Amino acid sequence: MILKTAALIAAATLAVSMHELPDLQIGAAMPASDVQMKDVSGDMKSLKDLAGRTGTLVVFSCNTCPFVIGSEGSEGWEARYPELMAYSARFGVSVVLVNSNEAKRGEGDGYADMQARYKEMNYSGAYLLDEGHKVADAFGARTTPHVFLFDKNMKLVYKGAIDDNVSRAAEVKEHWVKNAIAKLAEGTPIDPATTRNVGCSIKRTAHKH
Repeated sequence: MILKTAALIAAATLAVSMHELPDLQIGAAMPASDVQMKDVSGDMKSLKDLAGRTGTLVVFSCNTCPFVIGSEGSEGWEARYPELMAYSARFGVSVVLVNSNEAKRGEGDGYADMQARYKEMNYSGAYLLDEGHKVADAFGARTTPHVFLFDKNMKLVYKGAIDDNVSRAAEVKEHWVKNAIAKLAEGTPIDPATTRNVGCSIKRTAHKH
């Protein structure tokens, strides 16, 4: 089970959103794949531009959520990103981090903050600013983190959580994303293909699309 501290529980979201979000189904085509977003490199890139030869792992993330960055009593998932990126690369799967926290651009999730975090945490690949959370809305992404794995044809094959223990990497029993990537590369069924995403709510702003 996922171990939660009081701080994590306080930051968690159960189902509340100001938007009516879609529920992307396994087998669905990658939405918003052509939307150009600003990468920490300064270049404009789309998810389609960044697709890997075997697949693409899209991780909605941020710089401020305790489920991502950790808190007292919890490591958080971000510390596992570099290893996950390296693991994915071995299978020809690209990893794309997307920051959709529009309401917190001035509170740690701005573009300069993303650039600094990318360097500090030794990320590889892209870290994109999702302006107006357009891509998150198209995906129905609800939390940080919330992960979506697509195959080479940009069809969804897995969505949910990275693994089953945000607090301790050493105590993970179910490596859901790694399992999904390995199965995708093998061409064998992914089970489970959906897990419950756990994290802070994506900080959206009140506007119409």
